[in-house]
Amino acid sequence: MNATVNSRVTGLAWIAAPALLGLYGGIRLLAGSRAPGPGWTAGHLALLAGLLLFVPVFAELRRLVAPRRPAGRVAANLTAGLAYAGLVASAGQTVIDLYVGARAADRAEQNQLFDRIQGFPGVLPVFYTVGPVLFYLGLLALLVTLAAGRARPVAVWSPVLVLAGTVLMAADLDFITIGAALWLAALAPSARRTGRARPAAAGAL
Repeated sequence: MNATVNSRVTGLAWIAAPALLGLYGGIRLLAGSRAPGPGWTAGHLALLAGLLLFVPVFAELRRLVAPRRPAGRVAANLTAGLAYAGLVASAGQTVIDLYVGARAADRAEQNQLFDRIQGFPGVLPVFYTVGPVLFYLGLLALLVTLAAGRARPVAVWSPVLVLAGTVLMAADLDFITIGAALWLAALAPSARRTGRARPAAAGAL
């Protein structure tokens, strides 16, 4: 019963996680959504939900890697650990953004609160500049490992689409919706495969 529920949640997460990121990107383009208000809150709640749904996605990617050698298992665990660490940092940034949006009365006060919070030692690198990057690197590394393995449970073009989407989002936050659509195209095919096959060795590790 639990295995079936977990499989359904993971199958949903493959699609819902990037879709919610795209929803955030779309809301962000609406007038007034970059200042405290309903748009800011709705967008960041969608973003937070999407990030949390990457937890089962990362768990399934790590399961699919399934390296046979001890060194391979260590490498896979480190890669998954980096992805989770980046996920925690990204979620933490989103929580900070929600807090600031709830406390600030206008854009000026919002900027003041951000300056105050980001002024605390470690906050800026952990939650904004360095930590979230691990999320993207971990996801890409897991997909590359699976696409390069002999079993290939992930299509070879999946990491290419994720990389392209990531580059777009990093270049300009206004491209989040397009980048998330590329992520969706890369991850959605895995939804129907979830739970069907036993873990297969990636072969490269």
